[in-house]
Amino acid sequence: MSRNLILSAFAMACIGHQSAGLWTRDDDSSTHYADVDHWISLAQLLERGGFDALFLADVLGTYDVYGGSRDQAVRSAIQVPVNDPILAVSAMAAATRHLGFGVTVSTTYEQPYALARRMTTLDHLTKGRIGWNVVTGYLDSAAKNLGFAEQIPHDLRYDVADEYLDVCYKLWEHSWADDAVVADRGTGVYADPQRVRDIGHRGKNYTVPGAFLCEPSPQRTPVIFQAGASPRGRRFAGTHAEAVFVIGPTADAVRPTVDAIRREVEAAGRDPRSVRILAGLTAIVRPTDDAARELLDDYRRSASPHGALALFGGWTGVDLSGLPPDAPLVHVTTDANRSALDLFTRDSDRQWTVEELARFVSIGGRGPVITGSPATVADELERWRDVADVDGFNFMYATMPGTFVDIVDQLVPELRSRGLVDEPHDEPVTLRERLGTGNGRRLADGHRAWSVTLG
Repeated sequence: MSRNLILSAFAMACIGHQSAGLWTRDDDSSTHYADVDHWISLAQLLERGGFDALFLADVLGTYDVYGGSRDQAVRSAIQVPVNDPILAVSAMAAATRHLGFGVTVSTTYEQPYALARRMTTLDHLTKGRIGWNVVTGYLDSAAKNLGFAEQIPHDLRYDVADEYLDVCYKLWEHSWADDAVVADRGTGVYADPQRVRDIGHRGKNYTVPGAFLCEPSPQRTPVIFQAGASPRGRRFAGTHAEAVFVIGPTADAVRPTVDAIRREVEAAGRDPRSVRILAGLTAIVRPTDDAARELLDDYRRSASPHGALALFGGWTGVDLSGLPPDAPLVHVTTDANRSALDLFTRDSDRQWTVEELARFVSIGGRGPVITGSPATVADELERWRDVADVDGFNFMYATMPGTFVDIVDQLVPELRSRGLVDEPHDEPVTLRERLGTGNGRRLADGHRAWSVTLG
């Protein structure tokens, strides 16, 4: 499908996602995160606004770097408590017809055979509207609680993930032939056993000998999302990803990452423009610029600087709790999320201090906050598209659902009037068709999935 900007909403099954402390406001409903109606209402709102997808983050550990403990994260509800992002998807899909869902699941802590079945089940139940955000994990606390003595080294996690994806591709694309299911009531044959094959995988990390449990779903392979921006993460994206989530404080800071990803896609023998790249940002939209700035100032008064630094510590593995506010950030190498630290310590435009970082991260995390009238915000999104060379945006929120209500009711009409986003769809299509990343509802020709072979 041809289209203009891709619109995605970024959320998480928790209270404090990217804007620390704003759950305390009367106009925020994040504390209802465990209520399925909360998620159904959000999905219906995004569908009304013509959003392409709801992108759901996840972590499997607590943010326990700041101050050497998880206390600040628990106190401020910084991504804890957090529920499984997958379980509400079926309810949201039943309440919508067009909205896609990208769910985050780590390759480090779950066997590929089980994960492949869950994704195929979701693809069936959503009628082909599911995507998988492939992550390898970055929290040491997650590794320890899931049976590891410590976090697997950063690049090795991606090596394991490469094989993990190969196993999934074999299960999704090669175990069941396209014509395996015949569903012949007369003969009593549902599937031809000669058309269902063992995958015979024996690799360094996984042994999966048998056939897949599930019959093919609408997309077979879910849309592959990825968000790692380190050199190894970019190489992984070049091989596997159909859509990549990038984040950084400015369009100029994000552009080198975008260029590097497209080079990796091309190096993998794929069309660099076939992979959609979405920039993460927060949009504060009000009828006038002044009203938007006033709202942002009000949000900042509600924000938790210590909660923001707890977020940053979890992302980077760097504890800033003992530093004075005017201390400069310096680069270190950790086995956490390397790109999160790089964006600030290697920013050529400025030297960040701890205080400046806390203020920045407290609203919208690592991404920028674009504030203004619908016209002002639309102008800035166009500038980001051109400067950063991105295909769309993954919108984070300050308050739930207020940020998304303002985007849907005020920003989207402005974007439509400029021809920057599609008009509402009539007939449902799969997520892959909507994003235009494949050969119809199937993976594009030349994707790695087609080159894996059964044992």
